Amino acid sequence: MSERQRANGNLAALAAAVLQPGFVGTVPPAWVCRWLGDGLGAVVLFSRNVVDPEQVAALTAGLRAERPDVIVAIDEEAGDVTRIESGRGSTRPGNFALGVVDDPALTEEVARDLGVELAALGVTLDYAPDADVNSNPDNPVIGVRSFGADPSVVARHTTAWVRGLQSGGVAACAKHFPGHGDTRVDSHHDLPRITGDRDRLDAVELAPFRAAVEAGVQAVMTGHLLVPALDPELPATLSARILGGVLREEMGFDGVVVTDAVEMQAVAGRYGFAGAAVRALAAGADAICVGGEHADEETARHLRDAIVDAVVAGELPEERLAEAAKRVGQLAAWTVAARTAGPAGGPTTVTAGGSPVGLVAARRAIRVTRAVEGVDLPLAAPAHVVEFQPPHNIAIGAETPWGVAAPLTALVPGTTSARYAQSEVPADPAADAAGRPLVLVVRDLHRHDWMRTAVDRVLTARPDAVVVELGVPALVAGAVHVATHGATRAAGRAVAELLGATAVTSGW
Repeated sequence: MSERQRANGNLAALAAAVLQPGFVGTVPPAWVCRWLGDGLGAVVLFSRNVVDPEQVAALTAGLRAERPDVIVAIDEEAGDVTRIESGRGSTRPGNFALGVVDDPALTEEVARDLGVELAALGVTLDYAPDADVNSNPDNPVIGVRSFGADPSVVARHTTAWVRGLQSGGVAACAKHFPGHGDTRVDSHHDLPRITGDRDRLDAVELAPFRAAVEAGVQAVMTGHLLVPALDPELPATLSARILGGVLREEMGFDGVVVTDAVEMQAVAGRYGFAGAAVRALAAGADAICVGGEHADEETARHLRDAIVDAVVAGELPEERLAEAAKRVGQLAAWTVAARTAGPAGGPTTVTAGGSPVGLVAARRAIRVTRAVEGVDLPLAAPAHVVEFQPPHNIAIGAETPWGVAAPLTALVPGTTSARYAQSEVPADPAADAAGRPLVLVVRDLHRHDWMRTAVDRVLTARPDAVVVELGVPALVAGAVHVATHGATRAAGRAVAELLGATAVTSGW
């Protein structure tokens, strides 16, 4: 082997070490196994890789058989964004519900409960918590994924979540640095712009990330965001000023910086996803997440070769690539030690049917507002439930169930229901509710004109209707308004208990 071949082989191994690709299938593909032997440092699991706990545990064991210290990542927020429970909905509430309860000890308990479950499945890195401050209620992609609009609330619950998850044996990853909350643009589709000045950023967007670093978070995920007060030219993922200057130097973060998926249009649309990956590494990122949409060996090879070519061409210093690979290796060592030690405070039983503490937390997050007297809860008879389905949020799995009708039907026989998307709403959505209690279920009512028009029309004819808001309750409507602060399975169960008078001591 020539010196040049040896050098390029070393570069290829370094380039593979910083990739975190996804893949298709419920067992380790041959190409992933081969790559793990050639230096691949991590993989990321999506809902397409999940069937049940036994299958996931076997999958991750197969990966570790190829490389014992492989980092197995997942995007599991334990709220509306769930992968391990994508087929049934999360049995833990999301961040917004926990922020509303505002009990950091509860947040830490929920996160530790999740960490123990993920660790038992062989997952070692979770792309969570979402540390964004949702200061813009019209945000189309964050919303209930955030702990709230108050930076102090978000900071203290980010701290609690990081401590809880990591005490359960799984590395946490605070996202989306430097903060995706104050935007009306989804970075999956285009480049959001955060317009606050530096003082505003320090007080709001950056505060939870500072708290996460102080709590010992193992990783931070970049947001594909243009923040002119920090860098007027480059998105945060590609900005040395933001990753090196703010996150490393000012905040003192020395863990792994992982990019949000590089195939997202906010960066790939301008630089190509290989170009974005190279630029991110040069700017100070240590790991490249890819594979939500492009999950094959060809994509991984394209990225690896682009990284090698950039080093050879002098566009990416080899020292920077080596530093990134070293940090990934340090995180891998942390995960091995965490798996060996087990959860802090001893083991916790993972319940197959659902998280008991998650249901407790979801119940505590419900808030009821009464506009008129005379409409009582629980409902006096089986209800007709009308659910209004908003456009799909790409961060939330399309396969993940949500709603109130199913859990209420399970608790109260005789419940009936209908669900309407924008193009399906009839002239009288409540026509089948004559003489019966009526429940209208919405998600982010304030953001959807068509939904608001339909609800107003129903309330004119049925002012006694109960409105259940599963999103951000920025608009209160109905004789009784019930806010769950999330559309998880836990939230659906909790509100069904409220409407149907099931004893709160009941479990899953």
